[in-house]
Amino acid sequence: MDTLFSPFNIKNLALKNRVVMPPMCQYSVSKKDGTPNDWHYTHYVSRAIGGTGLVIVEMTNVEPDGRISNHCLGLWSDDQIPAYQRIVDAVHENGAKIGIQIAHAGRKAEDADLPVAPSAIRFDGNYKTPRALTTGEVKEMVEKFRLSVRRAVKAGFDTIELHGAHGYLIHQFHSHLTNKREDEYADLTKFGVEVIKAAKSEMPADMPLIMRISATEFAENGYELQDGVKLAQVYKDAGVDMIHVSAGGEGAIAPSRNPGGHAGYMVPFAQEMRNALQAPVIAVGRLEDPALADAIIGNKASDLVAVGRGMLRDPYWAIHAARQLHQEIEIPVQYERGF
Repeated sequence: MDTLFSPFNIKNLALKNRVVMPPMCQYSVSKKDGTPNDWHYTHYVSRAIGGTGLVIVEMTNVEPDGRISNHCLGLWSDDQIPAYQRIVDAVHENGAKIGIQIAHAGRKAEDADLPVAPSAIRFDGNYKTPRALTTGEVKEMVEKFRLSVRRAVKAGFDTIELHGAHGYLIHQFHSHLTNKREDEYADLTKFGVEVIKAAKSEMPADMPLIMRISATEFAENGYELQDGVKLAQVYKDAGVDMIHVSAGGEGAIAPSRNPGGHAGYMVPFAQEMRNALQAPVIAVGRLEDPALADAIIGNKASDLVAVGRGMLRDPYWAIHAARQLHQEIEIPVQYERGF
């Protein structure tokens, strides 16, 4: 029977357990140049030391104005590669695998002088009204994603994740709430598919591509779960190997669409995606209780479990969870006396 601490393999990615540290923005770039620093090194490497199977680096953007803030990471220059490689090498030395989430914030780029988006629709009254990308600029954006993926591969990452959730640029293209275009990109999935194919063109054939998707939107008249499954199927057919299943993030939550915030509230979305697509998924959503995380794997609701805020509180969450569940995990020899 699969458990939280049983191994998992997809293509050439061999994970020692099912625990994932999901991307979580740190807003900690000090020089505003998008390059990771000692904070990021400590942040990610400590979770590898703490027993996590897969660490995914936070939303890393394809151009400076594609960031949520000027203090977010980017991968738009070859000069940035060595800083990422330093983190990758240290994570590997401590027994974990590491991926990176490649993204663009679109209309949610808070520090951009003029954000860009599929259509000139503002996120809300606290955000700037974006400029709609021209058709040519959309194609240039696909190229920017491709080049960022190329740099991530050069840095040694084990897997790539594309951010198609939470109201960021790919999500903006595939949502009817934010894509009001009249050109070829009025096809809601065309941009996402082109980004996927561009990413795959830079990745080794045996490296898995992950995509994070909002399975449903929480805004009034937003798309629903069955629509999210259809989006994911198109992206799977284009080359995505695993779906990181989240939800929402595209606007104010409508009272009729409010999912609540109870433990495991997004797991049904992951399970539906897994069953419908016959593809591996990562579940999210307040899963820091080890017994709950283990049950999600044992009940085959998901293949991997992402522990976000719980891992912010405890870099050694995986070790502590394994001990609580009486499952096997390797403890760093330097820490064995503590156990």
